[in-house]
Amino acid sequence: MTWPGEGSGMTWPGEARCAVLITVDLDAELAILAADPSTRDRVKTLSVGRYGATRGVERLLGALDGVPSTWFVPGLHAGLIREVRQAGHEIANHGHAHEDFDPLDLTGQLDAIRRGQDALAEVTGSLPRGFRTPIGEWKPGLAGELPALGIDWSSSWRGDDLPYFHPAGLVEIPLHHELEDHPYFMFNLDPPFPTGQSRIAPYAAVLENWTQEFDAYHRFGLCYVLRLQPEVIGTPGRIGLLRSLLSVMRERPGVWFATGSQVADHWRATRTGNEPGHPADVFAELTS
Repeated sequence: MTWPGEGSGMTWPGEARCAVLITVDLDAELAILAADPSTRDRVKTLSVGRYGATRGVERLLGALDGVPSTWFVPGLHAGLIREVRQAGHEIANHGHAHEDFDPLDLTGQLDAIRRGQDALAEVTGSLPRGFRTPIGEWKPGLAGELPALGIDWSSSWRGDDLPYFHPAGLVEIPLHHELEDHPYFMFNLDPPFPTGQSRIAPYAAVLENWTQEFDAYHRFGLCYVLRLQPEVIGTPGRIGLLRSLLSVMRERPGVWFATGSQVADHWRATRTGNEPGHPADVFAELTS
C-alpha cells in the first residue's frame, strides 16, 4: 500500500531519506519574564527557568555528543553559549531579551533582533544566520527585512513538513507542537502554568509520540524538527527520552542529522521557490 506523499522523490544530501534538525531554545528565566512580567520579583518562579542554565545545558550537551544541533539564544544570554560553541553546535538568534513580539511594531521587532545579533556576534565572532521568534507574531514585512541583518533562514512558523520560502529568499524550517518538550512538561505551581494546572505527561507516552512521528517523517522523506528547552528536557530522567529517541534515529538508515543552516543551504540549492499556492506566498501577497 502506498500512502499519500510516499515515494515523492524527496532526497536529502548523501541520498538520505529524511532530515533531522535538533533545536534548543536557551531561554533560562527570560521566557518566564516575557510571558508574565509580574514574575520579576518571584525568585522561586524564575528558578524554574534558570535550572536550564544550571543543569540542563550540561545534560543536553552530553546527550547530543556527536549529533549536530542548533541553539536559539537571546542576546542577553550570549555569555551562556561558550560551552555550546566549543561543543560544535550552531548558534542562532532568539531576540535580545526573549521579547513578546505581539505588542512590538516592525521597527521594535527588528531592533530586538538586531540587538540579539550584535550580542551573539560579539561572543561568536560572526552574525548568526538563523532566527526563531521568542513569543508572538511577526509584523508584515519582517521576513523581507531579515536578510539585511545577516539572517537567511528562520524556524518560527508552522504550516508544513518541509522547508519553504518567505519573501527575499528567507528559508523557513517549520515546527510542530507535538515535536516540542514544552507542551508536555512545562509546569509551574504559582503562578500556575498552564492555567488550570494539570500537565507533566507520562514520559513513555511522549517518547512514543516523538518516535511515531519520526517513523512517519522517515517514511515520507520529510524534515523532522525537534524543539527542546534545557530547563524542560534537561532533568535527570527526561534527558533519557532524548537519548532513547536519538538511539532509534541512529539505527535507522538514511537519516541526515543537520544544523538549521545546513538544511536551509540544501533547500536553497535544490529549490527555486514554493509550490504554487503555498500559504506563505498567499500570506505575503495579502500583507504586502
